[in-house]
Amino acid sequence: MSIESSNKQKLDDGTIFGIGNPLLDISAEVPLSFLEGYNLKANDAILAGDQHKDLNETLLRDYPNHQFVAGGSTQNTMRAATWILQQTGACVYMGSVGQDKYLQLLHDAATKAGLTLSYQIHSDSEGRVQTGTCAVLITGNNRSLVANLGAANCFTIDHLDEPKNQEFIEKAKIFYAAGFFYTVCPDAVMRLCEHADKNKKLFCTNLSAPFVCEFFGDRLMKVMPYVDYLFGNETEARSFAKHQLKLNTEDVKEIAKALSELPKKNAQRPRIVIITQGADPTVLATVGKDIEEFQVKKPLNIVDTNGAGDSFVGGFLAYLALGKSHAEAIQAGAYCAFECIQQSGCTYPDKPNFDPTTFVV
Repeated sequence: MSIESSNKQKLDDGTIFGIGNPLLDISAEVPLSFLEGYNLKANDAILAGDQHKDLNETLLRDYPNHQFVAGGSTQNTMRAATWILQQTGACVYMGSVGQDKYLQLLHDAATKAGLTLSYQIHSDSEGRVQTGTCAVLITGNNRSLVANLGAANCFTIDHLDEPKNQEFIEKAKIFYAAGFFYTVCPDAVMRLCEHADKNKKLFCTNLSAPFVCEFFGDRLMKVMPYVDYLFGNETEARSFAKHQLKLNTEDVKEIAKALSELPKKNAQRPRIVIITQGADPTVLATVGKDIEEFQVKKPLNIVDTNGAGDSFVGGFLAYLALGKSHAEAIQAGAYCAFECIQQSGCTYPDKPNFDPTTFVV
């Protein structure tokens, strides 16, 4: 039975397969003087440089209230899907990590969140390549992110050939890769695309960031014929339209329509494009159909919008896997984002409390 026509309550193990850049998020509330010491801005996201070498260790030593979260965009999405489903093992996650103490902390956090993991462990003799980390430095309502991709950059396609991973790929019905992974191993993404196409499974991806659209957009364009579901936000959509489609418009609905109409290998299954716009309506485009818009329910208290987009995709994929309608999947995605932005970091309450009949604007 195809995913679209089934309406399940419980998924088979490993139904959703995610591949991405695993990062251990280390979050802590810090004084402004801490940011100043490392020449950081209060609301920013940067890649770690030489001057941030000892930042993580200082956080762990001097701020005992730090928290660990299994981060990285795709891993966040897999956690959100697992959380709303309340089903351990429904999502498999893969990416490259180092052989170090951060790996153990990351593994524990991701396993606790209910993911089935297949990390590729990258070990170098000098131990220079560490598991990827992201320091989340909280000052009041601001977040300063300092990411060190480390071993996440070292994923190689041969990891897909391991018998256990072949089994995961065979069992999966939905594949998801965030746009960030195209900077690491586009060949692995293409392999999954071809498998999904050949076996009539779904391949989903995300524009992820303006820099991905601008500098790695050609890699996204290469997989686009295989993409069944494409996600992004309004800034990313405009960047992709400008740099890849050479469209002279800022109109998100027009861009979503153009993205849905890009050539598709399996034309029997039209591409669905979903663009979120923060508090503004979410746009859904399907070839040959009118654009649909969905109002967004806003919480009274927003703590942290970091991870909202990842959470939205997680809720959507979970409900897609359950065989729900696109409208219900968007609602489930919006609910995950709604809960996420009321927490610090990309985290959720203990249990979801999602009722499609009452979670309305």
